[in-house]
Amino acid sequence: MPRGLRETVLTRLRRANQRLTSNREALLEVLARSGTGPLTIPEILAVRPDLAVSSVYRNLVVLEQADVVHRVVAQGGFAHYELVEELTEHHHHVVCSNCGAVEDVPATATIERSVREAARQIARRTGFKTQRHRLDLFGLCQRCA
Repeated sequence: MPRGLRETVLTRLRRANQRLTSNREALLEVLARSGTGPLTIPEILAVRPDLAVSSVYRNLVVLEQADVVHRVVAQGGFAHYELVEELTEHHHHVVCSNCGAVEDVPATATIERSVREAARQIARRTGFKTQRHRLDLFGLCQRCA
């Protein structure tokens, strides 16, 4: 795990009165190296079969509570996990309503302008002040379409 990422994770875990155990570090390394987007628990276990299923579940909950990991819920309640954006880069997701696949989508300048404009319109109408955003688009992936 890169040094800067490790230090940030340590700080967040300490704030949550937790430690960076070897199992948590293994989970974070799998998530940090995922090039396809958020991973399900079976996908994590396929990369690290040495981890116990119960340990993966428990540690993902701790990492989510410490604001290190983000959970994306797809069709049928299946959860996919990834590092929070502050530890990686800003992006969005497309989520298949049929098979539950989740894929990262770059946050292009065009999309970001549109989201900022929508947030300004909402603020004018409601007084709501947006601090950050997350965009998940639901539909059918290429395979299911």
